[in-house]
Amino acid sequence: MICMASKRTIIKIQYDSPVILTFSLLCLLSMFVNYLTNNAAQGLLFSVYRSSFTDPLTYVRLFTHVLGHADIGHFLGNICLVLVLGPVVESRYSSKRLFWAIVVTALVTGLVHIAIFSKVALLGASGIVFMLIFLSSVSGIRGGNIPVSLILVAVIYLGQEVLDMFLSDNISQLTHIVGGLCGIVMGFRMAKKRR
Repeated sequence: MICMASKRTIIKIQYDSPVILTFSLLCLLSMFVNYLTNNAAQGLLFSVYRSSFTDPLTYVRLFTHVLGHADIGHFLGNICLVLVLGPVVESRYSSKRLFWAIVVTALVTGLVHIAIFSKVALLGASGIVFMLIFLSSVSGIRGGNIPVSLILVAVIYLGQEVLDMFLSDNISQLTHIVGGLCGIVMGFRMAKKRR
């Protein structure tokens, strides 16, 4: 009689990219909160617009506008890219650095928006997406050389956004450009610190 011992492979689910996964879950949670409040939460917490600086929520919205999304299509479009790019960037730069990159990008895009647009609200993670696109492109810098892939990404993504600025499509191309520039600046700074 032959007995074959079988090894059991235990598969565990790992929370492998804590900043990106938490960010994505917060975006999903904001969708539910907005739904439960009949869209009241979106204007109160999850979009940024010019308002009085005596209102404490003005400061909160400078950071939380990246969590809000207009609808499920907007949410899925942004979060799919965040989940594809984010874990690679987080493993490359560290969770702590990526957390601060998201915070800085949210603040900068929020401030630029309220400085330029007085009557329009901004919401969504597209500035974060563009920051991640450029952080992932900048990660190829070695020895002070600028990778051709970074140049191509800049020409393609930022060039398209500049051209699209003249369309009236309810998309904030300026936020995409500012998010991309944040990714480039922070990517070069982090690359320099790594060297």
